[in-house]
Amino acid sequence: MSVRLKLTLSYAGFLMLAGVLLLAAVWVFLLRYVPNRAMLINPDDKPTSGVFPVRSALLEVFAPRAAAVLVFLLVFGLLGGWLLAGRMLAPLTRITEATRMATHGSLSHRIRLPGRKDEFRELADAFDAMLVRLEAHVAEQQRFAANASHELRTPLAISKALLDVARTDPKSDTGELIERLHAVNTRAIDLTEALLLLSRADQRTFTREPIDLSLLAEEATETLLPLADRRGVTIETSGDITPTIGSPALLLQLTTNLVHNAIVHNVPEQGTVWVKTAVRPKTVVLTVENTGEQVTAELAATLTEPFQRGTERVHTDHAGVGLGLAIVKTITRAHDGTLTLTPRSAGGILITVELPAVAPDADR
Repeated sequence: MSVRLKLTLSYAGFLMLAGVLLLAAVWVFLLRYVPNRAMLINPDDKPTSGVFPVRSALLEVFAPRAAAVLVFLLVFGLLGGWLLAGRMLAPLTRITEATRMATHGSLSHRIRLPGRKDEFRELADAFDAMLVRLEAHVAEQQRFAANASHELRTPLAISKALLDVARTDPKSDTGELIERLHAVNTRAIDLTEALLLLSRADQRTFTREPIDLSLLAEEATETLLPLADRRGVTIETSGDITPTIGSPALLLQLTTNLVHNAIVHNVPEQGTVWVKTAVRPKTVVLTVENTGEQVTAELAATLTEPFQRGTERVHTDHAGVGLGLAIVKTITRAHDGTLTLTPRSAGGILITVELPAVAPDADR
């Protein structure tokens, strides 16, 4: 049976039950006290006089009319219940239609249920919000797949071209060919590993552990000091103990990517990178700030997209694979945090990662 039919039968059943209880109350509190034989009343003793019906006579009159009332209540309950159930379930029908459209791939449709805020309205609003996020996620995945295919196709095409040249020209420099193939293959491996890391962080398939974010910042800074020295960049670290919970490997990758980007995308000489950690009432904050070229707000908004590169990212020896900040964004989102990119007025950019805080003794 459909839900509407079930509700109709429920309404009619409750109405019939109420009618039966009402008739039973009439019997219990009224008819049972009527005598079943005639009473003789002396007019001289009491002011009342006349003919008084007995119980059997009342039942003969009352029973058919009570049955007619029950039949009316049954018909009224079925018709009224059917109409009332249809009216009550109308929002659910709209939600079902929207769900069916989403199943067939149409994610742009919205329910936008009017009326007062009740349970159906909350369900419709939640479903609309889910469709918004799902549509954005699907669009992002499609864009990411297209970009990833393009990026992976590039090194493969270069390798094929180099091999074709070597095959058609046996006198070509083998050493130079091997070096170029090695560089192209290394870039393809780095890109594949970055894609796997991005997928792992997006699926949240990792174990959460209590960890101090400031220690990860120090480890990432020490690891990248040689690169900073070669590029003439100074790294300054400061901050407090910042306890949080998450994957140590992923959070270290996040911190390393931020510091690496801050070093590479800096002024050629005498650049500076500031790495700071801080504790707020409910969150811990990691900020990485650097000097560099002027960055517009429009460009900063696109830097966390996969394979989006700034001006220097294409022309340096540390160009990367275009997934550094995309990985940072995915890891931050997987740890229920927020990522903010703010251009500096003097040049460069300020990147802020805010994660949920954990009490120092939470793991005890």
